[in-house]
Amino acid sequence: MRYFIISLLFFSQIALAQSSVPDSNFIKIDRTKEIAWVDSIYNKMTMEEKIGQLFMVAAYSNKDSAHVNSIDRLIERNHIGGVIFFQGGPMRQAKLTNRYQKKSKVPLFVGIDAEWGLGMRLDSVIKYPWNMTLGAIQDMKLIEKVGEQYGKQSRRVGVHFNFAPVLDINTNPKNPIIGNRSFGEDKFNVTERASALMKGIQKQGVFATGKHFPGHGDTSTDSHHTLPTVNFSKERIEQVEFYPYRRLFKEGLASVMVAHLNVPSLEPRENYPSSLSYNVVTNILQTDLHFNGLIFTDALNMKGASNFKSPGDIDLEAFLAGNDILLFAENVPLALEKICVAIQDTVIPESRLEKSVKKILKYKYLAGLNQYKPIDIPFLYDDINSLEAEDLQYELYENALTVLKNDQEILPIKDIENEKIAYLKLGDDSNSSFVGTLKQYTEVTEVSNDSLPKLIEDLKAYTTVIIGYHKADGAWKKHDFTVDEIVKIQEISKNNKVILDVFTKPYSLIPINSFSDIEGLVVSYQNSDVAQSVSAQMIFGAVEAKGKLPVSIGTAFKTNDGLRTKKLNRLGFTSAGNVGMNAKVLDRIDLIAKNAIQRNMAPGMQVLVARKGKVIFQKSYGSHDYTNTVKVKNTDIYDVASLTKMVSTLPDVMQLYDQKKVTLETKLGTMLPIFENTDKKNITFKELLSHYARLQAWIPFYQSTLDEQKVPSEKYYRKTMMPDFTSQVSENLFLRNDYEDTIIKKIAGSKLLPKKEYKYSDFTFIILKEYVERMTAKKLDVVSEQNFYKKLGANSTTYNPLRKFDMSIIPPTEEDKYWRYSTIQGYVHDMAAAMQDGVGGHAGIFSNSIDLAKIMQMYLNKGNYGGVTYFSPATFDAFNTAYFAKEGNRRALGFDKPQAPGTAGPVYSGVSKSSFGHTGFTGTIAWADPEKDLIYIFLSNRTYPDSNAPNTLSKENVRENIQKVIYDAIEK
Repeated sequence: MRYFIISLLFFSQIALAQSSVPDSNFIKIDRTKEIAWVDSIYNKMTMEEKIGQLFMVAAYSNKDSAHVNSIDRLIERNHIGGVIFFQGGPMRQAKLTNRYQKKSKVPLFVGIDAEWGLGMRLDSVIKYPWNMTLGAIQDMKLIEKVGEQYGKQSRRVGVHFNFAPVLDINTNPKNPIIGNRSFGEDKFNVTERASALMKGIQKQGVFATGKHFPGHGDTSTDSHHTLPTVNFSKERIEQVEFYPYRRLFKEGLASVMVAHLNVPSLEPRENYPSSLSYNVVTNILQTDLHFNGLIFTDALNMKGASNFKSPGDIDLEAFLAGNDILLFAENVPLALEKICVAIQDTVIPESRLEKSVKKILKYKYLAGLNQYKPIDIPFLYDDINSLEAEDLQYELYENALTVLKNDQEILPIKDIENEKIAYLKLGDDSNSSFVGTLKQYTEVTEVSNDSLPKLIEDLKAYTTVIIGYHKADGAWKKHDFTVDEIVKIQEISKNNKVILDVFTKPYSLIPINSFSDIEGLVVSYQNSDVAQSVSAQMIFGAVEAKGKLPVSIGTAFKTNDGLRTKKLNRLGFTSAGNVGMNAKVLDRIDLIAKNAIQRNMAPGMQVLVARKGKVIFQKSYGSHDYTNTVKVKNTDIYDVASLTKMVSTLPDVMQLYDQKKVTLETKLGTMLPIFENTDKKNITFKELLSHYARLQAWIPFYQSTLDEQKVPSEKYYRKTMMPDFTSQVSENLFLRNDYEDTIIKKIAGSKLLPKKEYKYSDFTFIILKEYVERMTAKKLDVVSEQNFYKKLGANSTTYNPLRKFDMSIIPPTEEDKYWRYSTIQGYVHDMAAAMQDGVGGHAGIFSNSIDLAKIMQMYLNKGNYGGVTYFSPATFDAFNTAYFAKEGNRRALGFDKPQAPGTAGPVYSGVSKSSFGHTGFTGTIAWADPEKDLIYIFLSNRTYPDSNAPNTLSKENVRENIQKVIYDAIEK
């Protein structure tokens, strides 16, 4: 509450200081109390104490005790007015701030040069995008939210001044010190963003500081090392460089930092730094531009100033020029002495000192330092690295990504079933988040070859090449392509369709002479993990490109260029808060999963949560088996058991229904001739899929193929593949090819249950497999692959995974001691499906959590995903209906549905009635809730090593308990 009041006090005072802002927009404060406090402090000060208020010295929280003691002495002996923190850590800085404040007679100002948040200076703090990245964003409300986060961070660690926003208009691509620190090269764009950032910072009761006056944007040297020259005319500077200052002064900017620049049109003395110029600081900034806030020098140890005068003299000169606060003085005692002598000798009237000191004290009052309280240390780290800060990162990059070329609408990549995509890395920094996210959408092959001719030859096999240029983040680091890299881009783009994605500042593209052969050009600005993830999502259409170029790139692209791309309804990735969920609540999943593994309920598992089309939780736990030698990864594929029904056979059947090849009342005898003359001929399609057809649950088909010793009979099996024994049930066991017909015959000849009631049966989907294959004249695995998996990008979803993947990514499901007598790994656990060459309508699919999420999202979209329509919404609605609910049957057509209240069932009781999904014997579940727009995937191999052991995973409700956590995480 105290901070809220401070913020209101701060804004009202700034409003009063800047007469052009209507007073009605702010709550007024009691000026009498403010003046009384300022006067009471000022009147008690000695001359030395007054002069001391002018100094803000450099402090570090990563230096030794000698440095800390030196600051102590400056506070106690020289009565400095503030400190500006540089490198260190937030916790250490907060503790030092408390220490220094305790030693100071008058509470200290604390400043930090945090142009993109505390992470610019401190370790262990989330890093926000550079200003250049923010310059691409078109939504000013987002920029204001960034400013609010800067303000919250600063306030939490006891900082009163954040030396931001940068108002420099970067019109020189070779500017060595501004560059990415600028919002861009257009004065209007810079001003809009700086204004928004300022408002956000100052809403939090933290003072913003505009810099670097009069304008550091078109310089080719670094004022840290020398004095840069700005050769513009006064008219040009007034029209361009001053433009953002005028606007922000009217809107209540608290303070300004004056740069060390040589500006002949504003200061006639040759090579005279602007920070020391009376004409610049007093005549122009204060008189002509009517600025009444605090004025800081830039750091006085910078060579742009320190080369001009020695320590002490430069501080005096800066004060004479009209600055209020002298930043980073190299010798405070000497500078204090020189200013004191100048006042005593009437070189400086005491009224000049009074003006600055009272202004400083006024701002200390507005900062709440009249009622100073130490920083609370507990929870500081969590507070400055808040969940909303992570949420905002995704929003920022989603709005910053800029597409400059999109020939033939190569972006987003659409028909992935017809694409063969290669990825080539350029640059020397990490690319793992980018490549990892690309591979979440479809198969992407990483290629590399030092020989360009060989590389070009290798790439001929691919339809599209994505080139990622990755350089380490750093506002002042070089991001230049090497000559070799430019040649690679040019030659590859002559032979392939190319998407070039640069995770660097836009200026890195200037050396590329021609972009004519590049179909897709993306500027992602920075190489952070979030930038990489969001950029990959955009390439596949999970997010749109919305950004506009903040600077020109030679003559090829100009400021504000940027193409909007289309959004496809593919799954994206974001943080929990962006879809209305609480990440801290979701963290409870870790405890449940780890507890289940520790209690041997399953060796390992995958858990995924998606909401509103975004994956917000995707983790793997444990190991493939109890030896703990192979840790589970998100890319591993599990035997999903009965989920096969819902993710393979069912969508194929739904397509046939959508094509009107079957109706709800079609009889089984009509669907399959083998049932024409059986007691099952009149079972309707609706009854069959609802498990309401009086079918038996299952038959242990394998038992009849064992001999008297209960081992596989030679009548049915061979240990090696032979012409009539090609149906592989395990590594060294092959079944007779004709046995698959026996299975369907045994089902046709089985007895119906006496009573018509809900009875879950594997027969349903064994029958439907036969039906799909009869109607399509293709094997079920081929139908599902062609109709769904390739189009969805579910490339890890398959029958018989060992024919496509290495066994190392497939956890085992059982140590079989009753039929196959081997470790079942990569072969389907279900016996009937194994006897069908691994392709069952009811079991046989192997997959991972992200692939299953794509299928469930397709269902949530009622038959559409990635811009492809698989079946109509009406078909989905027909299949998601429980037709026999009144008879106590919760099942829809192929989908499981929530259990009735108070009864046992597969899901947490809080799911909606419209929710649907399926569970699997191996310890799996895939569930979707249309009302909450929610997907939950849980995969495990709980059957390992013994599927006949007690199913504690189910008895302990592990899957249901995780689902409850997910619903608890939805913010009300």
